[in-house]
Amino acid sequence: MTGRIIIDLFTTLDGVAQAPGGPEEDTSDGFPFGGWQAPLESEAVGRSVMEGMLTLDALLLGRRTYDIFAAYWPHHTTGPEGPIGQLFDRVPKYVASRDADIELGWQGSSRVGADLPAEIAQLRSQHEDVHVIGSVDLVQTLLAEQLFDVLQLWVYPVVLGQGKKVFPDGASAANLTLLGAEVGDNGVMNLRYAPAPGPVRTGTMGD
Repeated sequence: MTGRIIIDLFTTLDGVAQAPGGPEEDTSDGFPFGGWQAPLESEAVGRSVMEGMLTLDALLLGRRTYDIFAAYWPHHTTGPEGPIGQLFDRVPKYVASRDADIELGWQGSSRVGADLPAEIAQLRSQHEDVHVIGSVDLVQTLLAEQLFDVLQLWVYPVVLGQGKKVFPDGASAANLTLLGAEVGDNGVMNLRYAPAPGPVRTGTMGD
């Protein structure tokens, strides 16, 4: 088996992916816009998310996102969110952390991070679709080292001007291949990319 590492992120038009879901999700660096996604609910995004859940068989999360998920999803396995809650509760959860003594109380959780490239290769051999949800710091590492197969961005028509970005200043230069683009309701776009080989090239227009 050669599985895929799929990164799923909600972002603003200026690339901010911090705390889309609620005011207390991530207030680091005094971020004042937590919950910016909530006023722009999108049926198209909901359908797209549920389609991704059909093949998801593992989660790869950063520590902060893991703590948020572990506090929420085990208590939401019934009702409208039940299918996602049951899935997240059931599948293996891999947490990227340098802390070898990290305590992971959510069932099916284990640590990675001692040798991330080797561990990613192992995850690809064990799973079909490993989804990385949120986890911006981890995502930046995966992007820099091209340890991913699909980068899926749901881009919202909002500009915040501050917050953790998918591609911050100093991000590694890289080429990407567009796999697909769709426009949903409320002006939300779904963009899907794969890594492309080779260095970024420059030139002069018209030559």
